[in-house]
Amino acid sequence: MAFKKEVVEIIEPRDVFVGNPKAEVTLEEFGEYESEVCAKANEVVKQLLQDYDGKIRFNFRHFPLTKIHQRSLKAGEAAVATAQEGKFWEMHNILFANRRNLGTTSLKLHSKEAGVKNKRFLDDLVNATYGWQVQGDLKEGIDRGVKDVPTFFVNGTMVSKPTYEELSKAIDAALKKSSKKGSVTKPAAKIAVKKTPEVKAPVKAIVKKAEPKNAKSSAVKVVSKSVAKAKIAVKAKARA
Repeated sequence: MAFKKEVVEIIEPRDVFVGNPKAEVTLEEFGEYESEVCAKANEVVKQLLQDYDGKIRFNFRHFPLTKIHQRSLKAGEAAVATAQEGKFWEMHNILFANRRNLGTTSLKLHSKEAGVKNKRFLDDLVNATYGWQVQGDLKEGIDRGVKDVPTFFVNGTMVSKPTYEELSKAIDAALKKSSKKGSVTKPAAKIAVKKTPEVKAPVKAIVKKAEPKNAKSSAVKVVSKSVAKAKIAVKAKARA
């Protein structure tokens, strides 16, 4: 008897957002959890989410620098695993707060603190269940020109420096551009009016039908008779 394999749909990192999910401005970061600079940038992101509440959404993509930080890859996998239960942001902050303690067993404890209930969490880490998702982020980052962490994008445009000033400037520009785009009203659609061709032939036919036959000739005859009578009258008067 053949057993049907269970198909599990994995929530990809690109689909995990914090903030207003319908916001027109997306702040995107490629980073990893062992980096001190990324930990500082995370505080900047928190401030931006607070200052632009409802106007932006944040997406974190994994870019583990495994040559420098050997535990960053598994930490990224752990974050993707918690996202499956809607606990990504909680785990995200916990990982940064414990960036010096990211061993596999510690990651399991961090997941419990984040509220994850998956009993297979440790097995998933050992078996690299979410390894493809992290590797996918890494490859996409390289394709988009990411060379170091953290690297930020605002609506797909790379920001030169991961500072509050530079990021807020980029967000303001994106919001302004978005508002201008939304305020442009589309021109009213022109309604094509098809002209009705003049119906001349039927009108002529009606006129012809209304006219008595030989109307022109009879009128001429009447005039001719009147002229003849007038001539006779003049001759008679002359004789008298």
